[in-house]
Amino acid sequence: MAQTKTKESTDIENQIIITVAGKDKVGIVAGVSNCLAKHNVNIEDIKQTIMQDNFVMMMLCDIGNLKITFKNFKDAMALLGKELGMEIWVQKKDIFDKMHTI
Repeated sequence: MAQTKTKESTDIENQIIITVAGKDKVGIVAGVSNCLAKHNVNIEDIKQTIMQDNFVMMMLCDIGNLKITFKNFKDAMALLGKELGMEIWVQKKDIFDKMHTI
């Protein structure tokens, strides 16, 4: 019997966590946000802080309207990280949650 996906399970599958870290400078949030918009990724929640000149940001995003493969999107974000001089990690939210559950 085929398993049907509910809206809730589809929503969870489309959620990702993006983490950005590195030396603080002008344009980090703008650069990341522009890349997300270019790929039709919606920002659902965002937290950021600066600790002794180090910028750290976590974003909860929805990739339900992503027009490229998830791998290609991750590669685009990694390239953006290099361009910005930052580390950018992209993970599916369900994997992120499992990694951070004790």
